[in-house]
Amino acid sequence: MKTTKPVPAGSAPVLGARALNRATLERQLLLRRAGDLSVKDAVAHVVGLQAQNVRPPYYALAARLEHFDPAELSALLEARELVRIVTLRSTIHLHTADDARTLRPLVQAARERELSGFRAGLAGVDLTELAQLAREAVEVAPRTMKQLRELLLVRWPDADPQSLAVAARCTLPLVQVTPRGLWRRSGQVALTTLSTWLGDGDGDGDDGDGGGGGGGKSGRGDAEATSAASLDAAVLRYLAAFGPASVQDMQTWARLTRLREVFERLRPRLRTFRDENGVELFDLPDAPRPDADTPAPARFLPEYDNLLLSHADRSRVVPAEYKGRTWKGNYSYCVFLLDGFLAGVWRLVEDARSGSAVLTIEPFGRPGRARRDALVREAEHMLTRIAETSSSYDIRFGTVIDT
Repeated sequence: MKTTKPVPAGSAPVLGARALNRATLERQLLLRRAGDLSVKDAVAHVVGLQAQNVRPPYYALAARLEHFDPAELSALLEARELVRIVTLRSTIHLHTADDARTLRPLVQAARERELSGFRAGLAGVDLTELAQLAREAVEVAPRTMKQLRELLLVRWPDADPQSLAVAARCTLPLVQVTPRGLWRRSGQVALTTLSTWLGDGDGDGDDGDGGGGGGGKSGRGDAEATSAASLDAAVLRYLAAFGPASVQDMQTWARLTRLREVFERLRPRLRTFRDENGVELFDLPDAPRPDADTPAPARFLPEYDNLLLSHADRSRVVPAEYKGRTWKGNYSYCVFLLDGFLAGVWRLVEDARSGSAVLTIEPFGRPGRARRDALVREAEHMLTRIAETSSSYDIRFGTVIDT
């Protein structure tokens, strides 16, 4: 393979915050809505969507797809072409079936690190046996977390119930089965293994559970614990969806460690830049990098959108003065963008009895008339897709964040 010498950081082109913002928005389908992408292809393009709650994937796609229909997403969940599963950053994500198969093993080392924080509650628990018991239970029939805890407590009555449930989630690839996640007809969380849900047979070799929940890879870097080919592919897909980005950015996105060697291996295939602080950034040579002055429309995004959570340095989207303002405790508010950057929060309240909906917008600053009008137009566009059961809706500027 042809090799090239690294370009000294000081000589690489500099990309400012606005240039990085426009590049990321373009790849996240937020600079302009995609008119020719299906829901499934869009989910694959952005390498999954945050899905801790039911509505965020629907809001996220309403912001990204020109002709989004929530029913299409629900149909893909029912057809098992999309799944809800814990992957990146130990959180539930919506992925294509193929991505769930490849990403879940990729982040297994991170699941093992998560499990290490529950050792006190798992004293005397054989994790290999726990994984086997949990697998047998959920493959007979999907189980709620309460049912899974109760089953495991029979075997380990002195263990911490929550720790047992976390251990099952970390050692097995558990998928949330439908009706969970369906538009306006979601149900409680019930779990089975990914291989069972997708009809992949007994799942041997695809779960990445390792049988030990963390002990078997002690002292090894994540890059050593996963195949080079899968890591290379993950880096390239991350850059396509979130680049230009640093090594630390991707490690933040995936909650993996020691990825420097992967980027170095790929360096001959990548372009390098640096940000205004001198941090080296990597990118695909032909990836879009729009001009920093490219207009960016108003966009309404769900809580926990990956746009705001997939870089170590979030200044490409979050102005310094607004850092931390979208959170209260462990609760995150839905956010909106103006000129490509975080500019406030929003909340939609629907009343099924009256058939009405109220969308409240709380800007952090004082947007002028033109920007307020742009927010109203964007809100109307979104509501035509996600408030379709409401006979009327109202858009207001007011207070969203509870004080």
